[in-house]
Amino acid sequence: MNQPWNLARSNYRAIRELKYEVAVLPFGATEPHNLHLPYSTDTLEATIIGEKVCEAAWKQGAKVVLLPTIPFGTQTNMQEFPLALNVNPTTMTALVSDLLESVVNSGIRKILFLNSHGGNALKPIVRELGAQTEGHLFLCDWFNSVNDVYHDIFEKPEDHAGEMETSFGLAYFPELVAIDENGKPAGDQGKKRETRFEALNQGWVSVSRPWHLLTTNSGAADPHAATAAKGRQLMEVLVTRLSAFISELSESTLDSDFPFA
Repeated sequence: MNQPWNLARSNYRAIRELKYEVAVLPFGATEPHNLHLPYSTDTLEATIIGEKVCEAAWKQGAKVVLLPTIPFGTQTNMQEFPLALNVNPTTMTALVSDLLESVVNSGIRKILFLNSHGGNALKPIVRELGAQTEGHLFLCDWFNSVNDVYHDIFEKPEDHAGEMETSFGLAYFPELVAIDENGKPAGDQGKKRETRFEALNQGWVSVSRPWHLLTTNSGAADPHAATAAKGRQLMEVLVTRLSAFISELSESTLDSDFPFA
C-alpha cells in the first residue's frame, strides 16, 4: 500500500502530485549493542520511530515525508570493536549537505533531523549547514526528548543498550533480541569503568570515551529490567510529542521571523 508520508514506500505517481512542507531525515548507526541487541539497533529505532511519528502527523494533516535512514554514524571511539562502521563528522557533514540540496531543490524548506545515535554530533552540522542552505534545520535526539518522563517508564538509567533500548527492541524487533535460558536479555550488566579523574566521573569535564576500555561487551547500561510493554509506552510518548511538533511545523508560515513568534 502506498504510504505518502514515507518516501521509501511511495511511488512517483503519488509523489509527483504532492507538495510537502516538512522532510524528516533519520540518523542511525551500525555498532555493537552488548551481547543481545543487533548492530542495526540505532538504525531500526530511527526508522520505526520515524515511520510511526510521520504517519501520525500525516493523519493530523501534516504535509510530511520521511526520508530513508542513514545507517552509519560516527564510531571513532568504538574502533576496537569489529565492524563498528565509522563515518567521520566531516564525511557526515558532506553527505548531509548533498542530501539537503536534493531536499531543498524539491521545494521542502523545513527539515527535521531525527537522531538515534548518541555518537552523532549533529548540532555542529545544523550550525554549519544551516548557514549555507535555504532550508530551516531542526534537530531531535529522540532519546533526550523523553527525559522528563523517563523514570515513569524505566527503572534504571540508560546510556547504551540498556533497559530503554532493549525494551524498544523487545517491542518492535523481538526476533533480533537474544534471550537467555531465564527469558531475560542475554547481555551482560553493562557496567562502566570509572576514570582516574573525578572531574570526568562527575561529568563536568568530558572526553571521547574509548568503549573497549569503558565497557566489557559494549553495553553501558543494565538491560535486564526491559519489557516490550515499556517499549510500547515509550513509543506512545514519542509519537504524541513528535507528531504534534511536526504538525505544528508543517502549518507554520515561512516568513521573515520564522521560527520565532
